Amino acid sequence: MWPGLVELAKEGGANAIDTYVFWNGHELSPDNYYFEGRFDLVRFVKIVQQARMYMILRIGPFVSAEWNFGGVPVWLHYVPGTVFRTDNEPWKYYMEKFTTYIVKLLKQEKLFASQGGPIILAQIENEYGSSEQSYGDGGKRYAQWCAKMALSQNIGVPWIMCQQWDIPDPVINTCNAFYCHDFVPISVKSPKIWTENWPGWLNLFVWPTPHRPAEDIAYAVARFFQKGGSVHNYYMYHGGTNFGRTAGGVFITTSYDYDAPIDEYGLARFPKWGHLKELHEVIKLCEKALLDGETTNMSLGCFVPFHYSFVVDHDGTKQNEQAAHQIVVEAFLDANFTIGHVVIVCADVYTDASGGCAAFLSNSDNKTDRIVQFRNTTFNLPAWSVSILPDCKNVEFNSAKVRSQSSVVDMVPEELQSSVLLPNTDMKALQWEVFVENPGMWGEPDFSITGFVDQINITKDTTDYMWLTTSLYLDSNETLLEDDSSPVLSLKSNGHAVHVFVDQELQGSPYGGKFTAEIPISLKAGKNEIALLSMTVGLTIGLEGEQLNLYKDDDLKSFNWVPTIEPPKRQPLTWYKAVVDAPSGNEPIGLDMTDMWKGLAWLNGEQIGRYHIPRAWFKPSGNVLVIFEERGGDPTKIRFSKRKVSSICSLVSEDHPSISVESRSSAVSSVGKLSCPGNTHISSIRFASFGNP
Repeated sequence: MWPGLVELAKEGGANAIDTYVFWNGHELSPDNYYFEGRFDLVRFVKIVQQARMYMILRIGPFVSAEWNFGGVPVWLHYVPGTVFRTDNEPWKYYMEKFTTYIVKLLKQEKLFASQGGPIILAQIENEYGSSEQSYGDGGKRYAQWCAKMALSQNIGVPWIMCQQWDIPDPVINTCNAFYCHDFVPISVKSPKIWTENWPGWLNLFVWPTPHRPAEDIAYAVARFFQKGGSVHNYYMYHGGTNFGRTAGGVFITTSYDYDAPIDEYGLARFPKWGHLKELHEVIKLCEKALLDGETTNMSLGCFVPFHYSFVVDHDGTKQNEQAAHQIVVEAFLDANFTIGHVVIVCADVYTDASGGCAAFLSNSDNKTDRIVQFRNTTFNLPAWSVSILPDCKNVEFNSAKVRSQSSVVDMVPEELQSSVLLPNTDMKALQWEVFVENPGMWGEPDFSITGFVDQINITKDTTDYMWLTTSLYLDSNETLLEDDSSPVLSLKSNGHAVHVFVDQELQGSPYGGKFTAEIPISLKAGKNEIALLSMTVGLTIGLEGEQLNLYKDDDLKSFNWVPTIEPPKRQPLTWYKAVVDAPSGNEPIGLDMTDMWKGLAWLNGEQIGRYHIPRAWFKPSGNVLVIFEERGGDPTKIRFSKRKVSSICSLVSEDHPSISVESRSSAVSSVGKLSCPGNTHISSIRFASFGNP
């Protein structure tokens, strides 16, 4: 998907691609490096270069990013004496070693801008300023060391550190937030860089899907450039899918859609993509004045009381000024407030020596439209908006007026089509194969211990699952067995989830970040086998099916599978397998697991999570689909879903025309434009009008 995604980003007006480098995806064990498939870093950089775009390379190598372990290899956790992300010798040794390896790899391919390549900026660490205080003096020393170590790599392009307020020149500190127009770099010599503008937010199980309107994102971007911004980056412009077990954090889904301009499946999200495309085009019309001009700020009236805030370090020194609304977004900041007044309607004018001129008129009142006078002309500024005048005369863009078409995207179900003929016939019918796990020990225990253990220390993050088993013997006269008794199993866990079995029967499935639970259980006289399947959403280690490699597509003839026409329903700990054809058409594909509960899924040996399946992973036929269901579901209702744009719409009015920036003129007519995605056509048009269209 990479070339298509890069081209769609370029079409949307982006001229650079920003990417992390995932340490645990590349160094699987000490000195065992991997750069194939989705982790082919050089190939990805070259695709960006071939598109004639720039790249911002965020090496980290701690990256956070809702990625498993923040990108740090789990094996490093077991190097004696290692403490992550502080002035610790083992940590610094391996971090510098990996950083140097990545830099050398890219230098060999001449991919830094100083060598004629596309990489114009590189980042070390990630949002460390938010964690530094918890490490005390070791954190301060580590931040300084990071900067010096990065500079010693001699890559010939600037290094940046985001959300970092105590780094030396020439490393550039940058802003991550919903709004960064008031951000001021530490050094007066540094450009104003916004490394993360969040167009949405991450997805969590159970929680509603976050959404940020296109109007608000455009307002934030326009304000940033209005106030002298140099480099702006969306996090994310395309988030995609965290395949396999790469999603990190409590109950974070494998979908990393982020409500981004390009959705998880690789489709432009309208109107967001189109509105921002128009914004990018208009900002580029202002390029010469912004780069070469002098700026003048002027009030257009409207003073209001305002709470101003600042971040205070433990020693009482002011670290970084932020607008009050940023404190709401970035709740981790400590804020002291002072009362003042602020101009909510203002103009920033850029003029260059050749007479070029560009102006930004902003109204930061989020409720009231304003009528203002600028250069003897009257302008209407909607609430919470910025108007951009590339010639200081005509408004070519207002962030609150969305002229792009909108679209409705549906997930259209398609039945699984079998690739396998029925015995002794020339007919195809979907056949399932099943393997059922036994709750508890499926082999010899890995060890026995009195008490509990930390899961990651036992599994080394090789699996999401760990069985803990014990037994309870009850005499027939025990009070727990009396008719009016209601025995419960009390659980207290640091997370994330657990399935409780007594004598092979599922009793309950509590979950949470850190949780306590009272699970009603059924007991009998004699021996009661209690088994807990501890899970991360993220003692025998793992599942038997994992040990048997049931998910590998070369295991079609395995004796472990039991064929059936009617697969079991609502049965816990069950593996299902079917051999299917690729879905028809060329639309993006999802796996509809609505009638399943929780587990894992693979296609042709690739772990897919439970959402998006790249088309490139399909063969025309003979695709091996493997599902592991933890709690019980109905596999007969599993479907593929094709992501399709079903309808599009556009708003046009006398004072709100849909125009093309390239064909702008002083006399703009009101024209509505509708455009279907590739390989589709408009089948019908309907009007909803207050006049005569």
